[in-house]
Order: sequence, then structure tokens, then C-alpha cells
Amino acid sequence: MAQVEASTERIVAAEPEAVLTALADYSGTRAKLLPEHFSEYEVREGGKGEGTLVHWKLQATSKRVRDCLLEVSEPTAGQLVETDRNSSMVTTWTVTPAGTGKAKVVVTSVWNGAGGIGGFFERTFAPKGLGRIYDAVLAKLAAEVEK
Repeated sequence: MAQVEASTERIVAAEPEAVLTALADYSGTRAKLLPEHFSEYEVREGGKGEGTLVHWKLQATSKRVRDCLLEVSEPTAGQLVETDRNSSMVTTWTVTPAGTGKAKVVVTSVWNGAGGIGGFFERTFAPKGLGRIYDAVLAKLAAEVEK
């Protein structure tokens, strides 16, 4: 099994602290940021950053649905890490200053991919598909915090 990685980024016209606060608000703002690929969103514990346990289903393709139960941690300032209890997937959101009143948001997911020919296709196509999904999340995030 090879590790698969999907990553995308965006500059948002808002203070980094406001952007991170919005991302960490699983009981409020986060649900508004999710495109149609996400369903069954539910905060099971916490709701704000570290210690949150959140569930959703992610439909990456018409045939591929991932049931996610994510533990949220904040290992360093400006970072949220979502570790899936149901798989090897770990998603890291990193928010850093990008000039006056701007923030750079980078989202990266890594997981252990399948082997064989299925793994080849997963490594080839999954990062692009997940990148498009995260682009949609980042666009909604920008619309939310740039108000």
C-alpha cells in the first residue's frame, strides 16, 4: 500500500485567526462550508476545535462513499488535524498569514491507498477529485469569512 496525498490551498481576504475560528467551529460554521459531496453531518462531541468528534459521509465519486468519524486535534498554532477513526485518512488544515488582512489556507489529506491496479487508479485520480472537493470548501470558507 502506498500513501496517497491530496492537497489544495487558497488565499482568503480575512485575518488568519478569523479563518481558523471558522474552520474550528464544527457546531456552526463548518457545516455551512460543505458542498454536496458531504452528507449525514453530525457533531458527536465538543464542537469547537480540539476534542471535537464529528461524523460525515464523503461521496468522492458516484460509487465511492467514505464514512468518516473524525477526531479533531490542534497540535500547533494555526493548525487543525482531523484523524478518521474509520480509516487511515488524516486531514490537516493549516492557516498562516499571507499579508495584511489575508490568510493562506492549505488543506492536505493523506491515507494508505490500495495496492495493485486499483491502487494505481486511486493514486492517479483520487487526489484530483478530493482537491476539487476541497476547492469548493475553501471557496465557501472565503465567502463566509470575507463578509
